[in-house]
Amino acid sequence: MNEWCRKKPLEWQEYVNKEVKVNAAEQEYKGWVFTVDPVSANIVLVNLKDGGKASVMAVMGHAVEAVEVLREGDSSMADQLTSLFMPAGAQSYSREELENRKSCLRDWLEKNRIPFTEQGAQQETLCVAGALTVNPPYGPEDCSSSNEIILSRVQHLIQSNPDCQQDQ
Repeated sequence: MNEWCRKKPLEWQEYVNKEVKVNAAEQEYKGWVFTVDPVSANIVLVNLKDGGKASVMAVMGHAVEAVEVLREGDSSMADQLTSLFMPAGAQSYSREELENRKSCLRDWLEKNRIPFTEQGAQQETLCVAGALTVNPPYGPEDCSSSNEIILSRVQHLIQSNPDCQQDQ
């Protein structure tokens, strides 16, 4: 197992929305990191082209030898990458709306005595019981975990929150 595969999901998250150079299996790939699969460590790279088009490439995690950050992405780049994979008419949230949704979820978790921590560069990811993460906009579909039982139970808990109206 290589060094890349030994990283944890929160370490991989630090590469998201950044332009990188990936050395893998004696080849070099460049692009913006859209996501990293937490199970296989595969990296999804996006190269933006003229006319709003993009090419998407997956680099297999087991083949990754080195990842070098070439350029930091800003919020407009993050929005541009996200919009590539959003269905037409998908809702976007303001910072204030996201903060309200996060606060509501935090209160609900505390009320149900579920342990959690805030993680990430801007403390925007909630890590529940060390086994699940919830990313903005903090709905049931924004949960991620390799443990299907915990994933299902926390998603159900979020859906049952009477104080916050979660989009479904």
